Amino acid sequence: MSNSLGYFVLICQFLYLKISICIRLYYSKVKLGSPPKEYYVQVDTGSDVLWVNCKDCKGCPTSSGLNIPVALYDHSSSSTSSLINCSDDKCFIGMQSGDAECSKDQCSYRFKYGDGSATSGYYVSDLLHLEMMSDKTNQSSNASSSVAFGCSTYQSGELTMPDRAVDGIFGFGQQGLSVISQLSSQGAAPDAFSHCLVGDGDGGGILVIGQIMDPNMVYTPLVPSQQHYNLNLQSISVKDKKLSIDPSVFESSNNRKGTVIDSGTTLGYLAEEAYNAFVNEITKSVPKSVQPFDAKGYQCYVTKNNGSEEFPSVSFNFAGDASMALKPENYLLRQKTVDGETAWCIGFQKVKGQGFTILGDIVLKDKSIVYDLGGQRIGWVDHDCRKPVNVSTKSSGRRRMSNASSMNYRNSLHNTLYKLTFIMYLAFLLHLL
Repeated sequence: MSNSLGYFVLICQFLYLKISICIRLYYSKVKLGSPPKEYYVQVDTGSDVLWVNCKDCKGCPTSSGLNIPVALYDHSSSSTSSLINCSDDKCFIGMQSGDAECSKDQCSYRFKYGDGSATSGYYVSDLLHLEMMSDKTNQSSNASSSVAFGCSTYQSGELTMPDRAVDGIFGFGQQGLSVISQLSSQGAAPDAFSHCLVGDGDGGGILVIGQIMDPNMVYTPLVPSQQHYNLNLQSISVKDKKLSIDPSVFESSNNRKGTVIDSGTTLGYLAEEAYNAFVNEITKSVPKSVQPFDAKGYQCYVTKNNGSEEFPSVSFNFAGDASMALKPENYLLRQKTVDGETAWCIGFQKVKGQGFTILGDIVLKDKSIVYDLGGQRIGWVDHDCRKPVNVSTKSSGRRRMSNASSMNYRNSLHNTLYKLTFIMYLAFLLHLL
């Protein structure tokens, strides 16, 4: 994939006092097929599968307000493409994780996302083109690997909106049909990826296959046997004061979805019991000159100055004695009111009765985040994401892959990729207003 993979999109909702709550979407450019063709896809760690719009799609957008070309994948025009039937091992792996189903001997899928949008289609296998850098020469080179991905033939809801239209979604989940799982089982890439998202100005950042290395990196284990990246959040502290929240609020159980880290979500979401305690403590911590008000469900505050220094520090405390420090900008959205004063709104929304917490981009920005799937852990450290990062492409190797024999890789490709893979840059993430 090219060095210009990702971009930021802002879609704004205007609320009371002309406050705008903006949805920020990261999307990325990938190359598929032979000859290679470029597709812009949203980066999403909350889903597993890479899929792109197909030429016979119903409901797929035909234009985009993001000033990008809309491309449709045509498997018949790629010399390396093949359809995946129900007897293929990849289809069986997808059915095990709920990412595939069988219809008339065609391996297919139906996905529905949290915003109510949906897509369906069938699976194909084709070449994914990568740009890599060597640890010895620091020279980039190109390679390709065969992966299974979805070909969308139907879409509905937000996916059809032309103002934010892209060519598909790149799921970075950990199930068997995710591109990360497929590449690592082929020996074509390490069983890990990382991102670092710039949170201000024109944005920016980087997404790599491999682990960003930093001596101050903090790790917490993933909750085992979960479909998403679930973490064991144990408590929340505001200004070093631990809030009185029952830890079971954050747990993953039969009736609770737990705490999920998700780059495909812009804001944060807190279970009702945690949200109320969180907002109440922040309100009590700010000086009297900071005036709270409600903006259609968002807790906001008006300040006389432009800075956030009047707001308290926050920390989310995870298993393994791993604490994630949140600056005010990691839980607040800065706004301008109609009279020119500055308003700050809590960037978390209340979730009633569903028992889940989501840590979206507002929390993840300005940090190097490592998804070490082999080691079954997530790591983070504060970082200026405009600056370079050190990356290791060694796999932790503790995750057992059930689909290693079904990926149809060639030994020559396996050897070449391991020699070249020091930093496998999928993208630099840019910020598009």
